[in-house]
Amino acid sequence: MGKLRFLLPVVLILMMADKNVVATDLENTLLMDLKDGQVVIEMLPDFAPKHVERIKELVRQKFYDGVVFHRVIEGFMAQGGDPTGTGTGGSGQNLDAEFSDAQHVRGTLSMARSQNPNSADSQFFICFAEAPHLNGQYTVWGRVVDGMEFVDQIKRGSGSGGVVSDPDKIIKIRVAGDAD
Repeated sequence: MGKLRFLLPVVLILMMADKNVVATDLENTLLMDLKDGQVVIEMLPDFAPKHVERIKELVRQKFYDGVVFHRVIEGFMAQGGDPTGTGTGGSGQNLDAEFSDAQHVRGTLSMARSQNPNSADSQFFICFAEAPHLNGQYTVWGRVVDGMEFVDQIKRGSGSGGVVSDPDKIIKIRVAGDAD
């Protein structure tokens, strides 16, 4: 197992180099498996250190494995991270906002929250397109660096709220530097 733990980061770097993706910090890189393929996420601890640490903690607890994208709005975003699948649940630990000048563009990962800016918990969303009206109001903690085409294939919801019936789920997420 010791050799595998050493080789995994090397193999991952070679695989991502083949796809023209460079992961320089495996501790701040997530691998998210969706039904159509793997998404590589670069976490942004310089923008949101507390959120990045909490996301990694939840990932290492396998909190997100099997959790659905309960709210998906065409041309806007896919939201997940609620273990109840209803949009009302979380891990039970709210985080204070870490707003920054990071922009909500295609592939941005940001924390979902209620009206209270300090209510982000485990729910997050991935932007399908630029959403400038969110800038400075939601905590940006990551960005998709490979596999956005798989995010694009997440099942969309209906109506203005984007609630999804029989939603797609996160198969699993892992920190790239960890052995599976």
